[in-house]
Amino acid sequence: MELKKMMSPFFFFLFLSYFTSPVVSTNRNIFILGGQSNMVGLGGVYKLPNSTTLVWDGVVPEECQPNPLILSFSSNFTWEKAIEPLHGDGIGPGIPFARSILDSNPEVEIGLVPCASIGTNIAQWARGSDLYGKMLSRAQMAVFGGGEIRGLLWYQGESDAHLPNANYYKTSFQQFISDLRSDLMLPSLPVIEVAIISGGDQTSRDIVRDAQIQTAAELDNVECVDAMGLQLGPDNLHLTTASQVQLGKMLADAYLTIGNVTSTPNNS
Repeated sequence: MELKKMMSPFFFFLFLSYFTSPVVSTNRNIFILGGQSNMVGLGGVYKLPNSTTLVWDGVVPEECQPNPLILSFSSNFTWEKAIEPLHGDGIGPGIPFARSILDSNPEVEIGLVPCASIGTNIAQWARGSDLYGKMLSRAQMAVFGGGEIRGLLWYQGESDAHLPNANYYKTSFQQFISDLRSDLMLPSLPVIEVAIISGGDQTSRDIVRDAQIQTAAELDNVECVDAMGLQLGPDNLHLTTASQVQLGKMLADAYLTIGNVTSTPNNS
């Protein structure tokens, strides 16, 4: 009997994913990337003159260059070498984060699981939603064949910087963290979140920022990185390429205060 007929479609797919991935590592350190456009990364993205079409300038800083120890979990559920643009739009913080982790420990292997989606509010990430379900399934499939989920990088909230959404942000965000930890069976999963600096009106934005900062103070293994001071692009909403690089480093520094990574054994 053919192998495909002996296995359910789901497990046959996982079987193929395992053996078609470029690297199988039991020591892969996996990080989920969630949130909205500033986690997607629109660094270097601009509008064409007299058009609404967005294009990426193609500039890849040194801190965003590919590294054989940094992989990305593709839309086809296979591990591939991570290259910019990681989410398919522009420069984001993911690869600079991974390279900063490597700077602290050059023997680790980093697996990034891009899940962010442009223009999404916190309600769209609630348990039971399409985005939550896709993120959960991608995270679960990413560990198939080896590796461990080490943390969640989260940059979201601009779409909630208006009333009444802002007033409910803290409750919704903390519930999201609780649900994700429960569904991944990782009750102490480190979460590194970013306090927003753009989007909505100032009053509502301050409410969301306070909710993010308070969440880090109230929940274990949650760190908040403040984006205040990072440069925004011409749209006054999205971080520039240089700011995304800096943010990646800040996320790595914050993660290393509460998390850890496992080195890949030297088999030579």
